[in-house]
Amino acid sequence: MVARSRSEEVTPVRARLVQPRHAHLRTEDLGKGFEARPVLSGVHLTASTGQRLGVIGENGRGKSTLLRLLAGDLEPDAGTVTRHGSVATAAQELPFTADDTVGTLLDHALAPARAAVAEVDGAAAALADAEPGADDRYAVALAEAERLEAWDAERRADLALAALDAPADRALRLAELSVGQRYRVRLACVLAERADILLLDEPTNHLDASGMAYLTARLREHQGVVVLVSHDRALLDEVCTALLDLDPNAEGEVVLHGGGYSAYRSAKAAERARWEQRYALEASRDAELREQVSAAEARLVTSWRPPKGAGRHKRATRAPSRMRTVARRLEELTDRRVPEPPAPLRFASPDLEAGPDEVLLGASGVTVPGRLRPHPDLAVAAGGRLVVSGANGTGKSTLLGVLAGRVVPASGAVHRGGRTRIGLLAQESDFPDPSLSPVRLAGGDAEPLRGLGLLADVDLTRPVGRLSTGQRRRLSLALLLLRAPHVLLLDEPTNHLSIALVDELTEALLVTAAAVVVATHDRRLRADLGDWPELELI
Repeated sequence: MVARSRSEEVTPVRARLVQPRHAHLRTEDLGKGFEARPVLSGVHLTASTGQRLGVIGENGRGKSTLLRLLAGDLEPDAGTVTRHGSVATAAQELPFTADDTVGTLLDHALAPARAAVAEVDGAAAALADAEPGADDRYAVALAEAERLEAWDAERRADLALAALDAPADRALRLAELSVGQRYRVRLACVLAERADILLLDEPTNHLDASGMAYLTARLREHQGVVVLVSHDRALLDEVCTALLDLDPNAEGEVVLHGGGYSAYRSAKAAERARWEQRYALEASRDAELREQVSAAEARLVTSWRPPKGAGRHKRATRAPSRMRTVARRLEELTDRRVPEPPAPLRFASPDLEAGPDEVLLGASGVTVPGRLRPHPDLAVAAGGRLVVSGANGTGKSTLLGVLAGRVVPASGAVHRGGRTRIGLLAQESDFPDPSLSPVRLAGGDAEPLRGLGLLADVDLTRPVGRLSTGQRRRLSLALLLLRAPHVLLLDEPTNHLSIALVDELTEALLVTAAAVVVATHDRRLRADLGDWPELELI
């Protein structure tokens, strides 16, 4: 079925138009788990009209799950979700049937505007017939239609489709579109719908520079509530009024940070430093109190007595009393101690070889009808660097597929060094057998996977189908690196990854001995790779 927008309740148009809506979203002690494993717990958030909340955290921390709970697509195991206003969602994966088309999505998105226009027409007819209450009905209907900008809805949808480079032919079946095309159609529908609450999961993953600029402008001017999950550091800085960090703090709580990504990064570093300092102080005090308890116990065993001249009562009670006092202090400290700061997953990039001392990869006159037009020749030497740029549809992914040998060109020639190992990280992770675990996909040995620091131990033996989208993306990267390629072909490598891993991956790309070819729209990554040679496709 096609993903549907939701509202707090379904009511006739006339009933829900009585009062202007005020967008509001609130959770109380929200929790959800899968397979007896908690994913989210104790989430409290409040977002009202004009607020734009970014959701961040490590892969597998429950960001997409939170959006599904907010939308009402999942029932929480604990806590509540309160929504005021209509809700529209753009999830990472869009479910659809064989018969669903671009028009199916547009019809659903524009249904409220079309209903509002129909109600205005009906109210106008009632007014002309002098029906009782027609004045009030018309005033309410007109106000709702104006709030939705209902008469402009069709044009607004066409503009959004064009701006996001999404297919506009209403008859096109969704099954015939790529993952990126389907997402852009759905995102265009969400932006055209004028829902009160927008829930967006990685909205920039399939957008080029112009699409990102359009999205940023629409989100900044949205009058309701926006909640978005994103790894896009530029988008978080430019759009968000606050960030919800799902990685728990010292007290095990999720934390809401004011401002965008830059403010969050500073606050997060300070928070981590305080946590580590407090843990060290409490660990030191714990060791000191345990030593005092041990000393007091030893004195009792050796029949310790107070100094000469002390009273008989003191001689009989001082040692046990002191031991009880110290033991009580130790118990109180244990009850309030913060846990040790969890060691975050740290990406340990392998020492990849530079490859043979020759041109490792080259292409001349390569074309693929309908997918890749003629472009300048390219050659990648050992340790070389290249950024492939261009708008959506210019063939960046196709070119990387040709270079990797996965796409056969209609014309031109591709040169691959005979001793050169080439690895491609495709834009979408695809695992034909979702029952296999990461360890089995890696050949049965967990240690090489563990050494990369991309997946937690608990996820190494879980079926791939039960991993989050971000965890599957980490696994694709891990399997690529385990093959120790001389040339890395990376297609939108930051898609679906956590912000922390994006930073670590960027650092690794800057220093690896392997040759690297990157196709990306990620604005921050492009800035970080700003001194690399660039091949622009048109």
